[in-house]
Amino acid sequence: MNREEAYLKMFTSAASMQLNIAVILEAKAMEAEKLQAWILNHVDSNIFDSQQSQLNQSLQFHDMVLETIEGITKVNQSMVSILKAILDKEEASEGFAGMEGGFGNNLSFGDRKQ
Repeated sequence: MNREEAYLKMFTSAASMQLNIAVILEAKAMEAEKLQAWILNHVDSNIFDSQQSQLNQSLQFHDMVLETIEGITKVNQSMVSILKAILDKEEASEGFAGMEGGFGNNLSFGDRKQ
């Protein structure tokens, strides 16, 4: 497998991961809507012994949401690392140096003067 095929495979994997993340987020959004409806219909301040227990229950709900967001953020950060490795400026300038204009310092806009 040459370098271009490896890069293509990495990009394809990254796109697949993004699709899977979108599906997960969609499922989590639906789950959150169901949880919201359940909370609005079943959780009332009268069922708690004190305001402290009501606060603790609310904090548990928020912790679940934050854990989901944190997990998705970690996955996206790892994907950014992968894409940065692929799109490293040095690699891009070496790989495309033969093309007109190239990348990096070789970028040309024709005879246009500034």
